[in-house]
Amino acid sequence: MAVSEILMTQLIEAARAARERAYAPYSRFAVGAALLDEHGEVHAGCNIENAAFPQGQCAEASALAHLVLAGGTKVLAAVVVGVADSPVTPCGGCRQKLREFAGDDTPVWCADLHAVRGRYTLGELLPASFGPTHLPVS
Repeated sequence: MAVSEILMTQLIEAARAARERAYAPYSRFAVGAALLDEHGEVHAGCNIENAAFPQGQCAEASALAHLVLAGGTKVLAAVVVGVADSPVTPCGGCRQKLREFAGDDTPVWCADLHAVRGRYTLGELLPASFGPTHLPVS
């Protein structure tokens, strides 16, 4: 399913709103993410830091938790919003987390507060990935 520009705009707006709720007192690097599921629903998340640094949660992981809780099983599109000199893409761990629910052709857009800064597919961000098809399902 091709995702329309209108839907991507809705995802960008949801990710920007989520970014405003980020809990980032240590890094001051707020990130928001929004995912479109197979039911046409948008699920947003923000990063949540923790004083024990490895215990924090990325915005994409938060959005995935919302998606799964709502009954979604497939990511059709993703948006990440962060403010930096270059486009803020999902970290390596989040690329793998997205891969669990998305295919190589899933669009991943990266935006800041004013514009889309990068357009990728998950396959471009995580080439030759390991995913669910590699494991037998009983």
